[in-house]
Amino acid sequence: MDMNVQLDVTGLAGLTGARSVKRAGRNGRHAGWAWMAAGMLLAGLATAGAATSTLTLGTLAPEGTSYHKALLQMRDQWRAASDGKVNLRIYAGGKIGGDSKMIGQMRLGALDAGLLTSVGLMEIERSVTGLQIMPMMLQSLDELDYVTEKLSPTLEEKIESKGFVVLFWADTGWVRFFSKDPLLRPADLRKMKMFTWAGDTKTVELWKSGGFQPVPLETADVVPMLDTGLINVVSAPPVAALANLMYERAPHMLDLDWAPLLGALIVRKAAWEKLPANLRPELLKIAAETGKAMKDHARAESERSVKAMVERGLKVHPVTPELEAEWRQTSEEFYPRIKGNLVPTDIWDEVQRHLKDYRSTRDKTKP
Repeated sequence: MDMNVQLDVTGLAGLTGARSVKRAGRNGRHAGWAWMAAGMLLAGLATAGAATSTLTLGTLAPEGTSYHKALLQMRDQWRAASDGKVNLRIYAGGKIGGDSKMIGQMRLGALDAGLLTSVGLMEIERSVTGLQIMPMMLQSLDELDYVTEKLSPTLEEKIESKGFVVLFWADTGWVRFFSKDPLLRPADLRKMKMFTWAGDTKTVELWKSGGFQPVPLETADVVPMLDTGLINVVSAPPVAALANLMYERAPHMLDLDWAPLLGALIVRKAAWEKLPANLRPELLKIAAETGKAMKDHARAESERSVKAMVERGLKVHPVTPELEAEWRQTSEEFYPRIKGNLVPTDIWDEVQRHLKDYRSTRDKTKP
């Protein structure tokens, strides 16, 4: 709130007598300063009462997608829960740049928060690879939920030690391979130039060690490079392939549950702790609810996206048990190179332990 304090001292000119004018001027000045001080105090109190903390948030999610809409709803809920004291300014569609750029901006204090993929989160804390760089390790989304729930406290503590607070975890379901030409076997993939995330040199080297041809790019460059032929296959969630019209350039999809694409909404710890302490628990609760709704909607939207793309010409190639076994063998050949290199050994072992517990319990409850 802006407050202008105006002082009208024109009445002093009507006073007569030198001493009266001098005394009146002195008293007027005292009265003026008193009114000004009072006005400044009131203005300060009013400003403090109506102060708004605005957090800037970046995301790759295109405007109009369920992810963007969920963030807009969270913004409105935060504003309502804080009586207008906390606001989000959302930059969607990669306006800030890719994950690496957003992380750099957050480290500089130029951006407060980001809805990042696990690839970006790995730049902050490598242990996040335990939920991502383990192809075909997880065999269902239920397993993903279980492992994420068990592993997230450890990951959140590590991420907080790097100066960031995790507000929620989410995912887009399974990543699929979209290619210009039919892709059925690992041997087919080895012949193709495949997109990998820029900045993740270890993953690039991992692919190369298996005889594949990775091409590191920023997300915004994927579609243009499909057009130029620099790449001809992309691993992406169906919702992204639909939103970015990727399927028009790569009209073949292998129906293989290769790996989930996880993400999280993180905020700079310094920015988070500047918010009123009494509001943070409620804001965190709203964020957690947003994350769950986002995940549930994204998984359902993934299946709808495939159907929509099929109606527009996408060719889906099913995976037979024989093909799945071939892909699983290729995946498992990566595991010795992943453990202790891309995924810290303790995190790898913890994931294995949680999977063993989950599968043991599940098998006991089967009829």
